[in-house]
Amino acid sequence: MIGFASAKINIGLFVTGKRTDGFHDLESIFWPIDWCDVLEVHHASTPGIQLETMGLPIPGEGNENLITQAYNLVTDHFDISGVHVRLLKNIPMGAGLGGGSSDGACMLKMLNEMFQLKIPHAQLLELAAELGSDCPFFILNQPAYVSGRGNQLMAVPETQNAHPGWHVVVIHPGIHISTKEAFEGVVPKPAPFDLMTLLAEPIQDWGSRIGNDFETATRHNQPPVDQALKLLLEEGAGYAQMTGTGSAVYGLFAQQSEALLAQEKGNHQGWRTHVSSL
Repeated sequence: MIGFASAKINIGLFVTGKRTDGFHDLESIFWPIDWCDVLEVHHASTPGIQLETMGLPIPGEGNENLITQAYNLVTDHFDISGVHVRLLKNIPMGAGLGGGSSDGACMLKMLNEMFQLKIPHAQLLELAAELGSDCPFFILNQPAYVSGRGNQLMAVPETQNAHPGWHVVVIHPGIHISTKEAFEGVVPKPAPFDLMTLLAEPIQDWGSRIGNDFETATRHNQPPVDQALKLLLEEGAGYAQMTGTGSAVYGLFAQQSEALLAQEKGNHQGWRTHVSSL
């Protein structure tokens, strides 16, 4: 069985408070894009999970990977046999694109289908939340307003043709930013804008209304992030922002030709890039 785990971008990201459980309250719009990791899962004759990875190197031990954690979580609730998993890693890590969370959520969905577990949708979301704050979004994998610690989801209205013809260019300037490092530079404050109304606004006006609360400190501490954002704006992006806690950035372009030129210039810098429709 083959599954595709997509990345996401944050459209706006506000850190609105510190929670008693140690997490922070956030407000953002998560938007899936078609930059994907690929999972191939097979039944194995031996118990447990065998995880084979290729593509981008993945740091840490195999048991830290959310694919392995997803398998172990399912075996805590259901009697399933062993599996052999191949992961083609395309989405950069430590980039704010949610690749690890998406891999874990994809694994949950694939195990549910492969073993015909018939896990109710609400329970699948609960299992995903145990894996990580972003994982429930990737179970749904459609644009959503996100709040709480990132696990409270509400469908964004009228997303299908909100801004037709726009393209997103994602640039990863080759830097890994830890979540802990990112939060150290942020002071929580109330959200200055209602993100649920954002899609009714022209994209060119977004810059005066929204932003990413992690971006200012990161641009100061990580010059390549600042350079990548400047490149996108210089090439005509109607809106540009760092996604998540970084270090990937993206720009929204009204013309595909402009988007492809911005991608070309990012590639010329030696950065990893991706272009897709918004």
